[in-house]
Amino acid sequence: MSALTFSPLAPQSRINQGFSMSQWLINPSGSLSVTRLSRPARLARTLVVLSLAVVLAAGFAARSGAGDQRVSSASYLTVVVPTGATLWSIASAYSHGDTQTMVERIREANNLSSYDLMAGARLRVPVK
Repeated sequence: MSALTFSPLAPQSRINQGFSMSQWLINPSGSLSVTRLSRPARLARTLVVLSLAVVLAAGFAARSGAGDQRVSSASYLTVVVPTGATLWSIASAYSHGDTQTMVERIREANNLSSYDLMAGARLRVPVK
């Protein structure tokens, strides 16, 4: 809340905007004094503010998923699922070792939510 004060003794009027003069440092002479920081103190304050900004930016970048993308050089074969085939049978035909790992890689490459397959569906099978 602002108030305009007129004083017949002072040549200027004052506008009071809710701040009392007791909040400011007043010299014994009655003039306002401003406290200035030394150069090392200003440098320290700047470094603290910059480090907080870097931490905040890194936190937001981590939350947004920046850097989560993997660049994969894997190539894929497209396989049409025959009648009666299962994901395990397809994985065992194209794996060179662990069939369970190949099943999971096929599920991940095709965004499959279950292990069920439809005959005639096209699957991407990762090959090394």
